[in-house]
Amino acid sequence: MRPLRIEGAWVHEPQVFADRRGSFLEWFDGDAFQESVGAELRLAQANCSVSRRGVVRGIHFADVPPGQAKYVTCVRGAVLDVVADIRTGSPTFGQWDAVGLDDDSHRCVFLSEGLGHAFMALTADSTVVYLCSEGYAPQREHGIHPLDASLGIDWPVDQPPLISDKDATAPTLVEAGRSGLLPDYAACRAHRLRSAARSSGNASTRA
Repeated sequence: MRPLRIEGAWVHEPQVFADRRGSFLEWFDGDAFQESVGAELRLAQANCSVSRRGVVRGIHFADVPPGQAKYVTCVRGAVLDVVADIRTGSPTFGQWDAVGLDDDSHRCVFLSEGLGHAFMALTADSTVVYLCSEGYAPQREHGIHPLDASLGIDWPVDQPPLISDKDATAPTLVEAGRSGLLPDYAACRAHRLRSAARSSGNASTRA
């Protein structure tokens, strides 16, 4: 796994073994993940979405604590996966990074708690699966408008993005900040350190 430009996000590029039968890969390795990230991925929920070309889902995030870390991959088609830094006080606040996920490279993206997440489907029936550290809790879930000009995400499809009614009425980054919805960078880092400490303690207990 290698870190992305946004602190707290990584991309995993698995080795794909192909032969006349098909292919095989490890899209998640717990030991390698913990070595890179510094904590275990607590699995509380696994999601799967299927999107037509041009659909944008996000930008979504959850209150920290507990937040919702995500490990994302595309098992059919292709998407542009975007990590947005919406943590107030972060050195890269208001910036974003993007990774192409598809059923050829099988890249995966991990984003830690407090980061915003979105993706655009680049093909028909793009199928995305993601592992979540916490279950869905509507009262803790929030969004930023995916077309917010202040973020300036470069969505690549040459047609108006198709977004949900909920995402279409989401606030801009500035509006969310004024409303006190945005996660705090220091609080997010402290939460990650506590998670790392728990992971270390669990490893010592197992040993």
